[in-house]
Amino acid sequence: MRWPIGAIAAPYVLLAVLVVFTVIQKQSTGGSLVIDMVLCGATAVWMLATVRSAWRDNLPLMVVFFVGLIALAAILVVRDPWFGFWAAACYFYAFRILPWPGLLLAVVGIAAIAATAQASGVPKNTAFGVFVYLAVLAANMIPMGGLAYFAWYSGRRNDLRNEALEQASEANRQLAASLAENERLHEQLVAQAREAGVHDERQRMAREIHDTLAQGLTGIITQLQAAEQADGDPAGWRRHITAAIGLARESLTEARRSVHALRPEPLRTARLGDALADVAGRWSALHGLTVEVTTTGTARPLHPEAEVALLRTAQEALANVAKHAHASRVGLTLSYMDRQVALDVRDDGDGFRVESAGTNGHDGSGFGLVAMRQRIEGMAGTLQIESEPGLGTAISACVPAAPEEANT
Repeated sequence: MRWPIGAIAAPYVLLAVLVVFTVIQKQSTGGSLVIDMVLCGATAVWMLATVRSAWRDNLPLMVVFFVGLIALAAILVVRDPWFGFWAAACYFYAFRILPWPGLLLAVVGIAAIAATAQASGVPKNTAFGVFVYLAVLAANMIPMGGLAYFAWYSGRRNDLRNEALEQASEANRQLAASLAENERLHEQLVAQAREAGVHDERQRMAREIHDTLAQGLTGIITQLQAAEQADGDPAGWRRHITAAIGLARESLTEARRSVHALRPEPLRTARLGDALADVAGRWSALHGLTVEVTTTGTARPLHPEAEVALLRTAQEALANVAKHAHASRVGLTLSYMDRQVALDVRDDGDGFRVESAGTNGHDGSGFGLVAMRQRIEGMAGTLQIESEPGLGTAISACVPAAPEEANT
C-alpha cells in the first residue's frame, strides 16, 4: 500500500524540529552536539527502511527496523528527554506496519520510552519517585495498549466482514451460475420431451395406419382380386364386392378413430374376450377359415391401452396368417392370470425363420412385428414369437394385469 508523501515526510520534519531545538539548547548550555547529531543522522537513515512499500510489506525486515528504531529512540530520550515527543512518529510506524501481536509489543515499548521522557525530572532513588515513574509508565502503556488492541480488533472485524461479503458475493455468483445452468437444462429437457412426444406420436400414427388402413387396403385388394377371378360366378363376385365395401367402410371408421385417438370399435361396447371373438368371427367369415377362440381364467377389466395393444396384436397376427401362412387351423387364446394377461395366436401354416425375420416381421412391409412389439413393450409387456418353416407359428403377447383396486 502506497503512503502519502506527508506520511513519509512527517517523522523527518518532527526529527528536524527536535534537532534544531537540541542545537539551540546545547549551545546555550555548552553541551556537546556530536553524539546527538550522529544519533539523529543514524535515525534519519534508519527511517529510510519505510520509504519503499515493498520493504514495508517485508515483516522480518520491519521487525528488525522496529527493534533498531526503539533502541535509537531510547538512547535519544536518555540523553535528551525532549526526544520523547518523537515517540509520536514511532507510534505512527507501529500502527501502520506491524500486525498483532507485534503491534502490542512495539506500542508498549514506545510507551515506556515516552513515559521515561515524561518522568525524566522525577528522582528514581526514592520510593515515591519510583511510584511516580511507574504511574507515568502505566498511564502511557495501558491506554496505548488498549488502543492497539482496539485497532487490531476493529481491523479483524473488518477483515471478517469483508471475507463474509466476499463469500456471499461468490455464493451469489455460484447461485446465478447454477440458476443459469438449471434453466439451460430445463430448456434441454423441454426440448427432449417435445421431441420424444413427437416421436411417440409418429410411432402411434404409424401403428394405427398399419393396423387400420394397411390391413384394410390389403383385405380390399384380396377381395377385389377374388371378385376378378369370379367373373363367371355372379353370386361369388357379388359376395367379394360386398366384403370389399364392408372392409373399406370399417377401415375408414377405424382410421377416423385413430386420428382422434379413440378406442377401436370392438372395444367400445364389449370386453376384451368378446372383442377378440368378434374380430376372429369377422376374420373367419372373410377368409373362410374358422378361428378357435378360448378364454381361460377369471375375466376382468384391463387398462384401456393394454386392451387396445392385445386387440391390435390379434388383428396383426391374423392378418399375417391370411397373407402368408396358408394355414388350415388357427387358434386364439386369452389367458387371465394373477399378475399378467396373455394372448396366444397359433397356426399350422408355412412358418418362417424368426432369426432371419428379426423384428421386421415377414409381411413384406417390414412393420408388422415391429408394431406388435412396440405396442406390447410400451405397456411393460413382452412379445415372444416361435416359428419354423413348415411347422407353423405361435405368437405370445403378455402384459401386466391391472391391480385389483384399479379395477373397482
